[in-house]
Amino acid sequence: MTPDQFDTHNRDVIASMGDDQEMTEVTRQWFAKASQVEYSYHFKWLGVPIIQFPQDVMAIQEVIWEVKPDLIIETGVARGGSLILYASLLKMIGEGRVIGVDIDIRDHNRRAIESHPLASSIDLIQGSSTDPSVVEQVYAMASSARRALVILDSNHTHQHVLDELNCYEGLVQKDSYLITLDTVIEDMPESFSNDRPWGPGDNPKTAVHEFLKTNPRFEIDRSIQDKLQITVGPDGYLRCKESVASRKAA
Repeated sequence: MTPDQFDTHNRDVIASMGDDQEMTEVTRQWFAKASQVEYSYHFKWLGVPIIQFPQDVMAIQEVIWEVKPDLIIETGVARGGSLILYASLLKMIGEGRVIGVDIDIRDHNRRAIESHPLASSIDLIQGSSTDPSVVEQVYAMASSARRALVILDSNHTHQHVLDELNCYEGLVQKDSYLITLDTVIEDMPESFSNDRPWGPGDNPKTAVHEFLKTNPRFEIDRSIQDKLQITVGPDGYLRCKESVASRKAA
């Protein structure tokens, strides 16, 4: 196959995977079982726990290579591995910065991030991602960015994620992405969330669908979840179809 034929073949197979209900159900069963053993907690990126499924790490890597942002903003820092991932990829494709926002950056996690060889590319902001002062600070830091990519992975309730989507969508320009993780909560049984404040009917996926009703700049890139099958972000990889300026002009 030529490279073009290879890509066309893969697109066709990926589309058929997305339509395969048997594969979807088997994948869902595996995901639920894997989550019982905290599967996503078992991986590190350059020595720091990343707390993501490897499939989503691969997908985000592909998005970053395609978009080539010079700024990546993530809400929800956890142990910091994702920030290290983004910083390492930006180093490979050129220069850029990573902003991590979290309401509680614990001392041991901050030390791990700030002592890492890639720390000089990372800025940490402690505070709620929807606090107006935090949002203002992020926008100020992003003012000189050529192209931003936003990844939401903090509090997973419907209202909080919807507020995040509305706060940060203005930073995302045409052909970049606004990625919302843990939308898979909607597809899992209630026991999956246990005593968490989110669950089926109240989670990032319900927020994404609500957001899209009034934000036609974005669309779900279903080719990503069709390809991954195993992902915490079904319906959460949102591609921007037009710039903020274009939308305002329209």
